Amino acid sequence: MSPIRARSALSALPSYAAGKPPVEVAGLTPYKLSSNENPWGPVPAAREALIEAAAGVHRYPDPGTVQLRAELARVLGVPAGDIVTGAGSLGALSQILAAFAGTGDDGVGDEVVYPWRSFEAYPIVVTTAGAVNVQVPNRPDGSHDLEAMLAAVTERTRVILLCSPNNPTGPSLSQEAVEDFVARVPQDVVIVLDEAYREFQSDPDVADGVRTYQAHPNVVALRTFSKAHGLAGLRVGYSLSQQAITEQLCKVTVPFAVTQLAQTAAIATLRHPEQVAERVARINSERERVQAGLARLGCWVPDTQANFVWLDLGADAERFAQACDAQALSVRAFPGEGVRVTIGEPEANDRFLAVCASFSPLPQRPVSSHQELGSAPAG
Repeated sequence: MSPIRARSALSALPSYAAGKPPVEVAGLTPYKLSSNENPWGPVPAAREALIEAAAGVHRYPDPGTVQLRAELARVLGVPAGDIVTGAGSLGALSQILAAFAGTGDDGVGDEVVYPWRSFEAYPIVVTTAGAVNVQVPNRPDGSHDLEAMLAAVTERTRVILLCSPNNPTGPSLSQEAVEDFVARVPQDVVIVLDEAYREFQSDPDVADGVRTYQAHPNVVALRTFSKAHGLAGLRVGYSLSQQAITEQLCKVTVPFAVTQLAQTAAIATLRHPEQVAERVARINSERERVQAGLARLGCWVPDTQANFVWLDLGADAERFAQACDAQALSVRAFPGEGVRVTIGEPEANDRFLAVCASFSPLPQRPVSSHQELGSAPAG
């Protein structure tokens, strides 16, 4: 037994399981549908900017990400001082938890309330911060149970996480539901609206993090360049909040967390929104085609406005993932729960539908599933 002792909290820390690469199968082009990556990659200007910026990798990046925050401020119409960058949205979330949730002065962990199943990293970063996970089960249709989340709030609650669209199940929150929720939460509780898949949403009624944080001083919007912008490998994200929160976040921001390459590429992609929109439109078109194909097969999936679909397969999740492996497709299985499948290239999506056509049983609509409070209809 090693005499070195780690923090006791680490003994209960779950491991993050990243999406696996596809299995090589003779005669088949492999496709990775397990990590919600943009198959079309970054816009050309971002690629060119990376080549030019590579010559300066021996220099430290701008620790204040001044130019990137200025560009985001211009695009979003917000003060640059409301923006705090991080190494992906997960890095930005870690900063929020470091500032507002941990172990209290009495030695007891603060509580962080969030839906479950949701983003797999939530329990990891909450536990790492020294806080207590309070997981609230989703509704049968995969949407947040906002009433149950409100009921879970106690005097020890410091942060609430909302994920819209929810990863991995897909449903989005409506602006009306979020406004109602925020109004019923104590004002000293920080509410994080995680919008990693914001750009894929087309319904005008879905929650808007910018609008919400500007109206409520305890709300933080969380966004990333990893998904729609195709910069997952560069790790650049950011949070948006009013000064009472950003002042605290700046105290815990990791110096040089966002590389100069990441900053340069992010600025380039922000200056070509029409090209990003074209890539998003292609993915959304494929998403709608996949959803229609699944419906024809009698397969129910939750409403989704993200770049993925969720198959509520329960105990059959791993068996379905193995069927995809046999066809050189990697998907993200959550054993005993379901499978998340990224919308990929048309050929990959066709092959996924073919696997579904030969698989039984496919998910059926839950008996109690309907348009739940807090979810926005798919657009």
